[in-house]
Amino acid sequence: MSQAARTPLAGDALDAALARLLAIGTFAGVGLLAIGVGLMAVAGRSPLDPKAPFDLGRLPVDVMAGRPEGVLWLGLLVVIATPSARVAASLAGFAMAGERAMVAVSAAILLVIAVGVIIGTALGESAA
Repeated sequence: MSQAARTPLAGDALDAALARLLAIGTFAGVGLLAIGVGLMAVAGRSPLDPKAPFDLGRLPVDVMAGRPEGVLWLGLLVVIATPSARVAASLAGFAMAGERAMVAVSAAILLVIAVGVIIGTALGESAA
């Protein structure tokens, strides 16, 4: 491992990139949610109306058609995926810096998130 990879400057660059990732993901997700709410208002729909089920296959079609439920689901996905993307980017940065312990911690966090998604999906399908 080279000394350059372990300098504080490299850590600062990683921190700045991760902060940018979180900021962009947060603003994009909240912006999409706001647009979805605006589309609901324009369509005269109430947030209390029955919810549209999540269907990943329909998501691109719904978003391109300007359907509020598609934009809302996309916003929720972005908000939910942003922290996971940060952990994945951290893992890559730690791997490039040769910090094996932090790579293991990041991988464990991603594993916990993946298990949670799998269990949540399985429970959601069994309840339907």
